[in-house]
Amino acid sequence: MSDQSPAPQPSPAAEPGGSLHEMLQRVPPANLPAEQALLGAILTNNKAYESVSDFLHPSHFADAVNAHIYEMITQRIERNGGKGGVDIITMRGDFEASPILAAAGGADYVAKLLNAMVGIVNARDYGKVIHDCWVRRQLIGIGTDIVNNAHGARPDLDGPEQISASEEALFNLATDKGQEGGFLVFSQALKKALDIADQAYQHTGDIVGLTSGLRDFDKKTGGLHPSDLLILAGRPAMGKTALATKIAFSAAQSLLREAEEKGEPPRGSVAIFSLEMSSEQLAARILSEQAEVSGERIRRGDVGPKEFDRFVRVATELQRLPLHIDDTPAISLSAMRTRCRRLARTHGLNLVVVDYLQLMRPAIGTRPDSRVLEISMITQGLKAIAKELEVPVIALSQLSRQVESRDDKRPMLSDLRESGSIEQDADAVMFVYRDEYYLQQRKPKEASFPSPDKYQIALEEWQRKMSLVHNKAELILEKQRHGPTGTVHLYFEGEFTRFGDLDTFHE
Repeated sequence: MSDQSPAPQPSPAAEPGGSLHEMLQRVPPANLPAEQALLGAILTNNKAYESVSDFLHPSHFADAVNAHIYEMITQRIERNGGKGGVDIITMRGDFEASPILAAAGGADYVAKLLNAMVGIVNARDYGKVIHDCWVRRQLIGIGTDIVNNAHGARPDLDGPEQISASEEALFNLATDKGQEGGFLVFSQALKKALDIADQAYQHTGDIVGLTSGLRDFDKKTGGLHPSDLLILAGRPAMGKTALATKIAFSAAQSLLREAEEKGEPPRGSVAIFSLEMSSEQLAARILSEQAEVSGERIRRGDVGPKEFDRFVRVATELQRLPLHIDDTPAISLSAMRTRCRRLARTHGLNLVVVDYLQLMRPAIGTRPDSRVLEISMITQGLKAIAKELEVPVIALSQLSRQVESRDDKRPMLSDLRESGSIEQDADAVMFVYRDEYYLQQRKPKEASFPSPDKYQIALEEWQRKMSLVHNKAELILEKQRHGPTGTVHLYFEGEFTRFGDLDTFHE
């Protein structure tokens, strides 16, 4: 037959509606002729496999025998390094040793596949038909589960949890992750690892992951990596929110810049869950930083015409950023997961920032016995979101007051509130620390000294120490599962609550 023959088409679907008996008699969508034609095409010319291997897997086949044959062919081609050389002759031993194929007719069934082949040019069309039937079967399964659960098949799930479970199933299907987890063949995991290594090798800079906008931090970590949970902790007034906002803003900027270079809209986004500040307050903070007008003056309305014009110009530029803010107070873990999935499905998702995790609630329906267990459930849930959506998640955390009782107030892992679970679940733990803040509180008071001369000496010494730490901050990388620890020195401009790189220009 000609290679231009059309791909086998699925049988016409049943008309919508119909009697209950007709609905029960509906056959799940499948196209066995397309499956057989594709297998025949691959056995005739392995280039047919190359046209479908990027999206078609054995699980997508409706017929178990066809799925088994496709899996055997895939394994043989992969063992050959993708160079082909797989046909009816080289596969003969595998076919004869297969009890599944023997039950279907053995050599006669393979001959039927070759007879069903109508040309390799249409192989990708066959694959798309097979995959589309699989998607429809999954949708039927998800719909059936939704109906059954709503009728009480899962009494352990309330309404919102059923919605979350349904959205999760649809998200997994939309991202082609299937309905259930399972083992991954080591060769597939190895291929993914090699792909990551190749990206690092091909990359001309120091950043492999998403940029944080902080040069020295990116050098130490390689950027923000998918599936990582990063904890950013600090005492009040250290600038946790400002630093997290800086990272989120820089990441969104890089996504926009990359899209503009390609002449297309951004294919990803950054999500900020601001449980403490409103979206307007967070937007005002970013505007203050970028327009270089102090937040205090903005709140007082002390803004001149030139500064207001600068506001308008900066705001026009900022509104194009792929940055999304959710300021729902005390948001639950399940609601956060659902909203992240929805954003990933509609706009793409590259980074999630949570400010801060102690203000979150665990999943709806759970009643942890203690605060420690509750925080553990939240951190485990955030790590699960990072893995499921394959994005870095930065969660801000408070520190216990025991920091204040030490002479050296630089935080340690043990200072984390409910530290055990946070430290265990996190891929990286970072502390933001500003010596200037504590030194400012220790300014000498003249009344505390017996003479003006001694007060003056103490004041000059204090001023000398202040000059050494003025506008400086430390980002202490106390734990990094995949890299070195250490301290990254940053520049901090208190007037605009702005962090940046510490270099000779700032010093």
